[in-house]
Amino acid sequence: MLNDLKYLTAYLVPVFCIIGIALKGGFLFLTPVIIFGLVPLLELVMPQVTDNLEEDERSRKLSTKFFDVLLWLNLPIIYGVLFYGIYSYAFSPYSTAETIGLIFSLGIVTGSNGINVAHELGHRQESWERFLGKALLLPSLYMHFYIEHNYGHHQKAATVDDPASARYNENIYAFWLRSVPNQYINAWKIQRQILKSQNQSFFSLNNDMFWYQIIQFNYLLIAGLIFGWQVSLLLIAVAIVGFTLLEIINYLEHYGLQRKKKKSGRYEVVRPVHSWNSNHALGRILLYELTRHSDHHFRASKKFQVLDHHEISPQLPYGYPTMMVIALFPPLWFSLVNKRVPREMVSF
Repeated sequence: MLNDLKYLTAYLVPVFCIIGIALKGGFLFLTPVIIFGLVPLLELVMPQVTDNLEEDERSRKLSTKFFDVLLWLNLPIIYGVLFYGIYSYAFSPYSTAETIGLIFSLGIVTGSNGINVAHELGHRQESWERFLGKALLLPSLYMHFYIEHNYGHHQKAATVDDPASARYNENIYAFWLRSVPNQYINAWKIQRQILKSQNQSFFSLNNDMFWYQIIQFNYLLIAGLIFGWQVSLLLIAVAIVGFTLLEIINYLEHYGLQRKKKKSGRYEVVRPVHSWNSNHALGRILLYELTRHSDHHFRASKKFQVLDHHEISPQLPYGYPTMMVIALFPPLWFSLVNKRVPREMVSF
């Protein structure tokens, strides 16, 4: 039971952000320095944990509400930190450097505790949990992710038809430019297909994509009316940082891997070998086991606390936080990762 408390570590990200906002100055860079500086250094010396749960422990974890509450609490935390940040920015002087620090700090929170948790909740069976997930996507202005990820990515992952799957020798910057607009376009296409299958008009009130645009626009409008238009611009910058973190993780998760196409024209089913995995302990805890991505794609409805390690999955040399930094330097990324891509799965 005490071992379950390790996931409280994920709350340190908003805690560091709050400390930075309170102390200002150089402390506004505390969050990015720790998450992308100290954490990667710690991951170099911390062990990988490849053990899978015994059946009785698996059953206990699935029946324990603690893990669900951990996720739910991110909603008030995210919005509380955001409010504190924009209130501080609106009513106290900020230098250019401090503004940059605030943007990156809030962006990291909306990415790690926002989009990451939204991803987990978006796969839940309960509609109200999926609603929480969508609310967590709002600060990153990426609500379309719910549709594209669940109805697009999970069907097309590790294929050339999926904008969120990075190709072999594609650098992170080219991937970002391809993935961001194409995922948005795909979300509209998927929404149209869903409505068509339900014999509903594209202009139906049940078109969620329309609602997402209205909600996101009003989020920025209300913030601007209350705190000033500079705050709306700040929130847009925060959102860009937040969804950029998501796209870097997308880059890691399927880089260079491709499912084979059958004679029928259909792709083979998604298997653990089609996603990169990482068992580095600190990254696993901070990201609610997102790093065991192979098992997530194998069984998308499986809760984070019981995800398994698969020996056949390609393994990243370091944890996700470390690999996110490495991805920013394409020559280093290619030298470390290309040789680990199974030759028979290389995507071109």
